[in-house]
Amino acid sequence: MPTPPLPVSPDPPGAVTRPLLTQSWLDLTFLHWAADPADVAGLLPPGTVPDTLDGVTYVGLVAFRMHRVGWLGLPGVPWLGTFPETNVRLYSVDAHGRRGVVFLSLDASRLIPVVVGRLGFRMPYVWSRMDIRHDGDTVTYTASRRWPGPRGAGGRITVRRGGRIEEPTGLEHFLTARWGLHGAFFGRSVYLPNAHPRWPLHRAELVECEDDLITAAGLPGPAGEPVSVLYSPGVPARFGRPARPAGITTP
Repeated sequence: MPTPPLPVSPDPPGAVTRPLLTQSWLDLTFLHWAADPADVAGLLPPGTVPDTLDGVTYVGLVAFRMHRVGWLGLPGVPWLGTFPETNVRLYSVDAHGRRGVVFLSLDASRLIPVVVGRLGFRMPYVWSRMDIRHDGDTVTYTASRRWPGPRGAGGRITVRRGGRIEEPTGLEHFLTARWGLHGAFFGRSVYLPNAHPRWPLHRAELVECEDDLITAAGLPGPAGEPVSVLYSPGVPARFGRPARPAGITTP
């Protein structure tokens, strides 16, 4: 029988002592829309189902700056490993109760990390022209796809950062405190755990959102305004080695 989902926790369930990847996620904006689990279930990898809160799952559009990606405990790369990124993601849980995210697309502005992500990890990375600009409390993210397409897909997101959230709601923890990634690597469905400090979250006002990345990922266009708009200055993160669906960590 499947194990019930693990409790939603703002802190990681365990440390990553032997990181496969290290990186920092900076200047993040989280936009989320509610979705019917039946509408997204077919987009998840085998062995997972939509993760829900009160019967609802969510589609996320997350824009940020990747900073100094490093491999196997080596120091992060300053230029090649630093770039804007925007992902479209869903929320998943497997038979072992592990909650995670599923990326439908990851737009990034550095070609080499895109190629490595696509070929080495079978992740849906896309090479795009991207920019992040700050004007006081306002942050603007832009993206336009180059390869493999659809060429020109992208958009523009502008948010105004508000005050720090001292006590995030259950929904805000559910959408941001995700301690793993479900995906398919080298033909196998696996779980990639991660760990990072508790998110410093801020309220945010959505000033502008022109986006077609969600529809390019195979989802219906969002209906109405997002149900959650959050900003975070960021956290350092560590990814552990992939675990197969049975929970056995790869050698």
